[in-house]
Amino acid sequence: MRGEIDPQQSMFSYVDIEDRIPATHPIRDIRAVIDRAIAAIESDIDEQYSSLGRPSIPPEQLLRALYLQIFYSVRSERLLVDRIEYDLLFRWFVGLGIDDPVWSHSTFSKNRDRVLTEHIAQRLFDEVKRQAYAKQLMSRDHFSVDGTLMDACASMKSFVPKQTDPDKSDSDKNDSDGGSRNEDVDFRGQKRRNDTHESSTDPDARLFRKGAGQSSRLCMMGHILIENRNGMIVEACVTTAGTSQEWEAALVMLDKQSVRPKQTVGADKGYDVKRFVDEVRDKSYTPHVAARTRGSAVDERTTGTEGYKISQRKRKRVEEPFGWMKTIGTIRKLAHRGLSKVSTTFLMNSTAFNIRRIVNCC
Repeated sequence: MRGEIDPQQSMFSYVDIEDRIPATHPIRDIRAVIDRAIAAIESDIDEQYSSLGRPSIPPEQLLRALYLQIFYSVRSERLLVDRIEYDLLFRWFVGLGIDDPVWSHSTFSKNRDRVLTEHIAQRLFDEVKRQAYAKQLMSRDHFSVDGTLMDACASMKSFVPKQTDPDKSDSDKNDSDGGSRNEDVDFRGQKRRNDTHESSTDPDARLFRKGAGQSSRLCMMGHILIENRNGMIVEACVTTAGTSQEWEAALVMLDKQSVRPKQTVGADKGYDVKRFVDEVRDKSYTPHVAARTRGSAVDERTTGTEGYKISQRKRKRVEEPFGWMKTIGTIRKLAHRGLSKVSTTFLMNSTAFNIRRIVNCC
């Protein structure tokens, strides 16, 4: 027989929120990894708060919420707060009871200069990486490096000539275009270069294109160094977009690794630059860089080895973190401005990717 909806709803719930989350759900393992990392940096978090005054929103809850935003592809912090309000799994993950009120979305912005900083994001990244090393999931010998472009939180219309008159204010510019916030702009025939123009919205954004035939856009560049065993991220950083920034960032990330014999680093043809190859060798790494057709900086003594062929096959795994962070994560179109805040976002996405790898590999 057909069932009917009971119009009389229960006033009380007698099922614990813990019981609502399946015991085999991977979110339990994800939270366990995050909680261990947060516990390890407790002293760093305590330094950001005074011993006096009104108690804040627990920073652990804010950090868990931001990782939840990445794992569930929530496109804004306002929507994230809405999900926490009515989604029991979200409430359980951040540590709220079923009757606890949810904070305002503006709490994230107010804490971005206190606890949701690049320093805290880097510490969490390092602690999750330490867990991966403890489980022997990461190699210390063979690496791959690459960079990707992230669309800046700025419109192409904001890319205007650099201000040469310090006395000219924004109000003067608004008066000149009739006060419109989104006026029509014709860029035809104009030469727009990073040395003469800058974004008035995000001065750290640069006009750049990845290759010939592709459109230029305002963006920043994210860089990662992965190990070749399980494709986990060893180092991550953000720079302004540019031709030399990729291999310069790669050298900085390699400097942070412990030197061991017979270490290799794979990369695409964009890194086949004599200065980069020479400096990699000076750091006791073997540069397994994809060789250009003409004028390659690596010779047959390197490209003719079996290890080089393996590195060229393995280095393609460096695209997996970028693909995940742009489709599942939050770096395809940046929501924050400035290198520091973008670095925080990129580090948290990199940490989330490593957490996913740890859970899948264990």
